[in-house]
Amino acid sequence: MKVGIIVHSHTGHTLSVAQKLKEVLVSAGHLVNLEQVKAVNEDPSAAKNIQLKTKPDIVGYDVLIFGAPVHGFSLSPVMKAYLAQISTLQGKKVGCFLTEYFPLASMGGNRAMGEFKKACEDKGGNVFQTAIVNWSMGQREKKTANALEKLGKL
Repeated sequence: MKVGIIVHSHTGHTLSVAQKLKEVLVSAGHLVNLEQVKAVNEDPSAAKNIQLKTKPDIVGYDVLIFGAPVHGFSLSPVMKAYLAQISTLQGKKVGCFLTEYFPLASMGGNRAMGEFKKACEDKGGNVFQTAIVNWSMGQREKKTANALEKLGKL
């Protein structure tokens, strides 16, 4: 399958998970492209006026996996802006993953994932899997491995 991993990564944590996911999928025999969504201004205080510098094209992928950080207990505003500009995900198999600092998904991750799934489903995407990687409390490696296992099963 041709897989597009499309991420917004502010600090590099989300990108590091995406790179590991790419390795997993490539070793399983998939053709994988990893692309980043970037804003002109990454300043969190400018979240209401997001202008995208890079907007990866989703055409040609059988499966899309989106990744983003949690920002203020919500989905990253940059990823929200990117998903809003996509015309359709109709017929696409979609996976979503989040990275967050807090040790429990109930501390923002669950809410952000709800927003993520809804944004994809509202565009017609079929969300097959989600994962949240908590970055603190020594859970990073375990949570990352769990996310890779879940999302690696296309």
